[in-house]
Amino acid sequence: MKNRMVISSTFIEYADRLLDSMARHSIESPAEFNELALALFALQFQHVPPYRRFCEARKKTPETITKWSEIPAIPTAAFKEFELSSLPAGERTSVFHSSGTTRERPSRHYHNRRSLDLYGASLLPWFQAHVLPELSGCPDSSSMPHRTFFILTPNAARSPHSSLAHMFETVSSAFGSTDSMFVGTLDRDESWILDMDRTLPALRECAQEGRPIVLLGTAFSFVHLLDYLRERKLHYQLATGSRLVETGGYKGRSRTLPKPELHSGITELLGIPSTHIICEYGMSELSSQAYDRIVGTSESQISDRVFHFPPWARARIVSPETRNEVADGEVGLIHAFDLANASSVMAIQTEDLGIRRGNGFELIGRAALAEPRGCSLMNTTETIARIGSRRTGVLMDV
Repeated sequence: MKNRMVISSTFIEYADRLLDSMARHSIESPAEFNELALALFALQFQHVPPYRRFCEARKKTPETITKWSEIPAIPTAAFKEFELSSLPAGERTSVFHSSGTTRERPSRHYHNRRSLDLYGASLLPWFQAHVLPELSGCPDSSSMPHRTFFILTPNAARSPHSSLAHMFETVSSAFGSTDSMFVGTLDRDESWILDMDRTLPALRECAQEGRPIVLLGTAFSFVHLLDYLRERKLHYQLATGSRLVETGGYKGRSRTLPKPELHSGITELLGIPSTHIICEYGMSELSSQAYDRIVGTSESQISDRVFHFPPWARARIVSPETRNEVADGEVGLIHAFDLANASSVMAIQTEDLGIRRGNGFELIGRAALAEPRGCSLMNTTETIARIGSRRTGVLMDV
C-alpha cells in the first residue's frame, strides 16, 4: 500500500514545513519527525538516482517503509563515488568536501542558497543552546551581547570547500563581535596551519584586557597551538567566561592526544576550564551538528561526554552484524538521520564507532572499514567491513 504519510511534493514545500516545525518545536514529537523523515525519503528516492538504486538493492522504497528508522543509511564513501544530490548541476552554487589527505578523493556535498539557508537554520539554534546558552533570553540579534570569536582555521574565502570553515563563519557572523578573527592560513600544499604572528598577540591582548572569547578549532590545531606555547614557555589566562569548541580528528596533521590530555593542556595553557570546553561532532555530508555538553555544566553532572543532535536529527548506533540498533551501553556504527540534509541524502552511515547512551552517543573513534567502491555500493546488499575497537575488543565481519 502506498505510504500515506508523505506530506510534500517538492523540496521547497518540505523545507517550509521543516522550518515551521522547528519554529513551533513540534519537530520534538516522534510522530512529526517520522512524518517529515518519510516525506524527505520519498523525495530523495525520486530525485537522487544513485540513492534510489542503493535503496532498491535493499528492497526499501517509499511504499515499503513506515518508520524513519527503516530508511537505508548510505555509507559516507558513496559521496566520493557518486553525485548524491537532487540539485541540477546549474543550480549548485557551492560544494563541501570531506577533509583528509590531498591524495584522497573527497566526498562532495552540493548546496545552493536555499540548502545553505536550511543549513544555517539547523546550525545556529543548536550552537547557541550549547555554546552561548546565556543568549537564549535575547529577543533578537540586535540585543545580543556579541563575543570575540577566535577561530583557528582559514575563513570560508580561503577554504571555500570546507563545511567547517563555512560553519565557523556562519556562527561568527551571527554571534561574534566585529573584532572576531580567523587566524588559520594555508601552507604550500593547502593544508591548514596557524599564523602564529597573528595568533599569539591576539591571545595576549584578550587575556590582558580580560575580554572573554569563544575559541573555535580542530583538535590538531589546538595541539599545534599548545606545542608552540610549551616550546616557548608561554601561557595565557583567558578571561572568565571564555569557552572553547573543539572538533574533528587529527588526520595525521599532528600528534594524537587523548581527549583528557588535550583538554587538560587547554586548561593549563589557556586558562579555560573543562566545564567550558565543548566538543562538536559533524561532517561535510551532514547539515546538522551534535554537541557533547552545554557550556558550564559541572563535571559532577556528566559521567561521559555524550553527543546529542538537535530534535530535527537522530542518531542510531547500529550493529554491523544485524543492522539493528544496539542496546544501551553497547558499541556500533553511528548512523545519522538529518532532516536538514534536504538536497542530498538524509540517512548517513558514518565511519565512526559510538556507544549508545540513551538517545545520544559516546564517540569512540574511526572504524576500520574496508571502503566499498563503485558498483559495490549500489548493487550489493552487504557492505564488507572489519570494525575493531581496542576499548571493547569487538572484531566483526559484516
